[in-house]
Amino acid sequence: MEKPCKFGTHRVIEPKGVMPQGAKKIDNSPEIQSNEILIDVISLNIDSASFTQIKNEAQNDEEKIKAKILQIVDERGKMQNPVTGSGGMLIGTVAKIGKDLNPSVQVGDKIATLVSLSLTPLKIREIKALHMGIDRVDVTAQAILFETGIYAKLPADMTEELALAALDVAGAPAQTAKLVKPGDSVLIIGAGGKSGLLCCYEAMKRVGPTGNVVAFYQDERDKENLLKGLCHKAVQGDATKPLDVLQSTLGANNGKEFDISINVVNVPNTEMSSILPVRNGGVVYLFSMATSFTKAALGAEGAGKDVTMIVGNGYTKDHAEITLAVLRESKVLRDIFEKRYSSKPA
Repeated sequence: MEKPCKFGTHRVIEPKGVMPQGAKKIDNSPEIQSNEILIDVISLNIDSASFTQIKNEAQNDEEKIKAKILQIVDERGKMQNPVTGSGGMLIGTVAKIGKDLNPSVQVGDKIATLVSLSLTPLKIREIKALHMGIDRVDVTAQAILFETGIYAKLPADMTEELALAALDVAGAPAQTAKLVKPGDSVLIIGAGGKSGLLCCYEAMKRVGPTGNVVAFYQDERDKENLLKGLCHKAVQGDATKPLDVLQSTLGANNGKEFDISINVVNVPNTEMSSILPVRNGGVVYLFSMATSFTKAALGAEGAGKDVTMIVGNGYTKDHAEITLAVLRESKVLRDIFEKRYSSKPA
């Protein structure tokens, strides 16, 4: 193997010259280079858009879902859905540390990786269990973390499942905290999911008494949670129908267009539902990995919308700390997340 690159390009098999995320196949052998960390993997948290696509393709047949995941990892050396292009993240135990590294963890520490599975070398030996409702896959596996790979030590005051669920989408609430200002009107599309709930909380914190946070959700079961102080108004509907979304959400904002929309859905064709309700000069934050940025850019052009569109970068400074702090601050959110994602309370 060539001299190891801090970005992991030395593991790219095909095509040469690209970064690991963009590669069709990478080397997932567990023998580490001097600047890599080997992780014994406990669970994968598959990106919601990816897991939804796989479940739909497999018609919710668990054996077919397992086979598809194993096929993807076998062919690519990583868990990168070829349809959505997205991955997810993992939790595991540090098994080995390369001699050129001086990380803040030691062998035996439990960590969550904060880089996508779409670029992480992964070798699965067994899929032990699927948790269909929360996109989690328990495995016997090994993974490689590159020199530039970020991670968080798992906190002692919450379960692994709870921390994994929150850290999987840590970029969304942290970016919301940066984007939303006092007095803003904010539309959150896909508000009932884990990233949506976290974004709602951060938006409510930031807009203050003169702002308005509207949560747009699909599943009627999410309404009760959202109205526990996580939004000012909740609107139910289908995010793939932009004109319906426009009409219903503006009605919840006194007929005015929004300053910011935040898209955290896990299905395609919701770009215009995020763009149309936002005023010219406003911000559209597209965190969803189901987003087509071609549709977003050309759709905004066709609708005459001069908005700033932000790609949902899964990393922003201190995003892990911000997201875990949210669960510590909000008993409402903590209770919702523990009910959904923890096998037992922390």
